[in-house]
Amino acid sequence: MDSDSIARLFYLLLLLVAVGGWVLVEYRKRMGEALRTAAAWGLIFIGVMAGYGLWNDLRSDIAPRQMISDAGAIEVPRAEDGHYYLTLEVNGTPVQFLADTGATNMVLSDRDARRVGIDPAELMYLGTAQTANGTVRTARVELPSVTLGPHTDANFPAWVNQGEMTDSLLGMDYLSLYRVEIAGDRMILRR
Repeated sequence: MDSDSIARLFYLLLLLVAVGGWVLVEYRKRMGEALRTAAAWGLIFIGVMAGYGLWNDLRSDIAPRQMISDAGAIEVPRAEDGHYYLTLEVNGTPVQFLADTGATNMVLSDRDARRVGIDPAELMYLGTAQTANGTVRTARVELPSVTLGPHTDANFPAWVNQGEMTDSLLGMDYLSLYRVEIAGDRMILRR
């Protein structure tokens, strides 16, 4: 142990002695009540920590998702980060896309390309794309099946990005198949 760790340990022991001393003085004739109170606060602390640890999982389960209206329109709620995310089925696999009206093409991340059955190592990266992070190399692919709600498109052209991407992008070549409307905090797609 270095001197910094020893100092921290000493501080924590001093804090424990101070809090423990206060509990002994305050509850000296009521130790059962002190133990019940300590147990209750311990369970509250554990519950808060568990909730904090699971927040990302819980948030994705309770967050609003895209819906299909009776008229066949696809309504996509705006996410907390201000973007619109759509889930399409690509070759039968659900893939989440970031709707990007500044992108020309549908671009798959390396991870999503693998999920839909494309091996990025076997692709020829002959194209380039200008992104906010600079120039990246791209490979053109053809997706046998792309489905959004009731609409399926066969042999749809897309690109696999060789650079780092967290989300696949849904560019204007796909979005232009729909009439796109932004109403309040919803994106509405109609065909």
